[in-house]
Amino acid sequence: MPHIHEKIDFTVAVFVVHEARVLLVLHRKLGKWLPVGGHIELDEDPEQAAHREVREESGLDIELIGERPPTTEPGTRALIAPRFLDIHRIHDSHEHIGMIYFARPLGGTVRLAEAEHHDIRWCTDAELELLVPRPTDAILWYCRTALREVR
Repeated sequence: MPHIHEKIDFTVAVFVVHEARVLLVLHRKLGKWLPVGGHIELDEDPEQAAHREVREESGLDIELIGERPPTTEPGTRALIAPRFLDIHRIHDSHEHIGMIYFARPLGGTVRLAEAEHHDIRWCTDAELELLVPRPTDAILWYCRTALREVR
């Protein structure tokens, strides 16, 4: 999806964990190992974006991990909070505010989204160190935190 705003966009990143492995993709355009994710579109909330991005990029249906406060009432719908938030520079004049979720797969079959990624794979903690190119320290930290927290 193209940028919604010239200066800043909101995005989701989803670290899906299954059987002590975390799902990563080798992003075609960026040449980096990343979690599945992408821009939050104008007609969706962050939860919807997380589900859509995971389905589009991996073929999986997921359960987001997190707390939904019991505050839904007419005119208000409570959302599952992301586990973490960050802001990262895309280029000199554009940033992304990233909502970082942890999730478990509920169904589907993992498949490569060839237009977006070179590779998709489940990685154990030990296998993370063997990835080429090496993931950033931030991605490694999120992966290991997700592996510890999602059982």
